[in-house]
Amino acid sequence: MKKYTRPLRMSKREKRDAWTFSAFVFPNFLLLGVFVFWPIVYSLYLSFFKWNMIAPRKTFIGMMNYVNMANDPVFWQVLRNTLVLAASTVFVKLAMALGLAVLLNRKIRAKDSYRAVLFSPTFTTSVAVAMVWGWIFDPNFGLLRVFINAVGLRSPNWLGDVSWALPAIIIVVIWSGVGYDMVIFMAGLNNIPTELYDAAKVDGATPWTCFWRITFPLLSPTTFFLTIVSVIGSLKAFDVIAIMTDGGPMNSTNVIVYYIYQNAFQWFKTGYASALALVLFVIIMTITLVQTRLARRWVHY
Repeated sequence: MKKYTRPLRMSKREKRDAWTFSAFVFPNFLLLGVFVFWPIVYSLYLSFFKWNMIAPRKTFIGMMNYVNMANDPVFWQVLRNTLVLAASTVFVKLAMALGLAVLLNRKIRAKDSYRAVLFSPTFTTSVAVAMVWGWIFDPNFGLLRVFINAVGLRSPNWLGDVSWALPAIIIVVIWSGVGYDMVIFMAGLNNIPTELYDAAKVDGATPWTCFWRITFPLLSPTTFFLTIVSVIGSLKAFDVIAIMTDGGPMNSTNVIVYYIYQNAFQWFKTGYASALALVLFVIIMTITLVQTRLARRWVHY
């Protein structure tokens, strides 16, 4: 004989708490749905059409946008530039930020002033950063030309030469982001117990040994967080490139986000731009998942 069980009923207080929770959570889900999830779904929809954002009707072309992308030499050049920019900025920026954090974590004079100076590019607008560095890189009147000429070398045409334009963008991206990473690393260093260093010194450990055996392993959660954020940020680089080089010369500094902008708002190839946006989304998601999977081997909580 089947036993009858009464359904669980919520008390008035539990119902009130549930409605309160829903009231606080609903605006967040609404904003995520409108500004995150719906654009992704609509981009996927548009990627199967040919549309210029002006014609009232969209022409269904199936997978042709993706086929054209695979046969587009500019796309492969842009993809290579994006990956080179991401790899160069992430590793160099994190290494510099960690070194500066370790140095400034010691007892030195004017430590707060050094922190403020190094962190100042973080809250400086990207437009101002790009314009100032554009003047610094000027081969005829730039400040960098003075230092290069002082050592007997000739300043290259940083932003007008195919070989030097992307390295110039990498320098600017590293300079503008190293201060933020440094501050996050310093916060992680402050959470490491000093007793561990005292015990290591008693055992005769050198500063280098303390760094590799204590500092670096215990900073692995911070390093993992900054790696994820830095990779995503570098893959979405746009403003500095748009102002300094406009993707040139000869697409040597063009990246996926700027190529999406060109196709969508300059050439009005909305369907192709949507396909590019979906590819960028897949690349970011794949790299993030791989990093998360690999983090189990080296991140220590």
